[in-house]
Amino acid sequence: MFKRKIYEKLVEWKNESAGKTALLIEGARRIGKSTVAEEFAKNEYETYILIDFSAAPKAVKELIEDISDLNYLFLQLQLLYKTDLTERKSLIIFDEVQLCPKARQAIKFLVKDGRYDYLETGSLISIRRNVKDILIPSEERKIAMYPMDYEEFRWALGDYTSIPLLKKCFGLHTGVGEQLNRKMMRDFRLYMLVGGMPQAVQEFIETNNFRKVDAVKRDILKLYEDDFMKIDPTGRASMLFDSIPAQLNKNASRFQISSILPDARTDSLLELIAEMKDSKTVLVSYHANDPSVGLANNKDISKFKLFLCDTGLFTTLMFKDSDFTENIIYESLLNDKLGANLGYLYENVVAQILTANGNELFYYTIMSDSSRHNYEIDFLVSRKNKICPVEVKSSNYRTHKSLDVFCEKYSARILNKYLIYTKDFSKDKDIFCLPVYLTQFI
Repeated sequence: MFKRKIYEKLVEWKNESAGKTALLIEGARRIGKSTVAEEFAKNEYETYILIDFSAAPKAVKELIEDISDLNYLFLQLQLLYKTDLTERKSLIIFDEVQLCPKARQAIKFLVKDGRYDYLETGSLISIRRNVKDILIPSEERKIAMYPMDYEEFRWALGDYTSIPLLKKCFGLHTGVGEQLNRKMMRDFRLYMLVGGMPQAVQEFIETNNFRKVDAVKRDILKLYEDDFMKIDPTGRASMLFDSIPAQLNKNASRFQISSILPDARTDSLLELIAEMKDSKTVLVSYHANDPSVGLANNKDISKFKLFLCDTGLFTTLMFKDSDFTENIIYESLLNDKLGANLGYLYENVVAQILTANGNELFYYTIMSDSSRHNYEIDFLVSRKNKICPVEVKSSNYRTHKSLDVFCEKYSARILNKYLIYTKDFSKDKDIFCLPVYLTQFI
């Protein structure tokens, strides 16, 4: 199993909760939820039972649906799974719990009983139709899980030193030098190509073959599209999902639904967009109408951009209907010859990094009073009682007109200004120019 940061959070929950709550790990499919849950169970408990509701027999589901006699329930589970449960030393995992809503509802009574700890994992479980007939337990805590971040990717490759050193450089406001920056950028571009889906990372480690890695990612994309067909049989969600790269390529100020679904109005699809966001396969960046510290209170839900949860999947989705040999991104990124028209790959990976670090995504458009030209701040993040504008470049290009216009108008609200690009760390007056691999420390 790959080392994952969420593991420590599971340990913290176990120690702090002491059986008073259950923990639900939410996340997209194939990001490693079940794997980390079972590893946690093996290491931190004497015994455990993992109930996978995607494969559990009917008898198990019927047991969960009637919890009037918990002694009988636990006796049957021990017999069915051939595992002895010990009070306060055993864990029961409800895997893919969205497939058995009654199990989620039962958490209230199971936690109150207090004999064992409970961990749930699931995908697409926030969708209303999965929980409309059940009572969501207040005893359930939630934690979001995402694809492997860059540090976890480096761990998988056996590198435990680079990221701590980069963090020190960020804290000291110093670069690593031109030569080392080139190596760091090559390493990071590899992450952008492979991505953070554990299966894709494993395939890369075992084969060192991008074609085989790409095949794994295509299978994952197909799973996601199948999920979207379950929540929206009309196929609209799948069409919106597939169009994300093309939409970002337009460099428009918002996701243009009308160009994909001509007869659909944006406001009629807002619930569908929210469901796609809940699936955590898609990241949604909303326009902030007032760029102040309360970004969430001033967002325009009808004006948004969509990104993929994993940039490795993004590189495959761009050429999903073509043969792997036609995917020019692998060669372009590896050779550092990414064209300006593919720069939105960097936007996607910055969106992925910010989200994995607990940030909601917001952007802002502003018109210059002097030129009457529209400028855009790619991302806004709240820090302390201020905001930090982030502009993303796909090269070493250091002009930042959008930042200049924004900061001139909202200077009193700004803590730090960031330009994300591909060269070594530097400062341009009061703007921090960061190589993209330092984004994780903002």
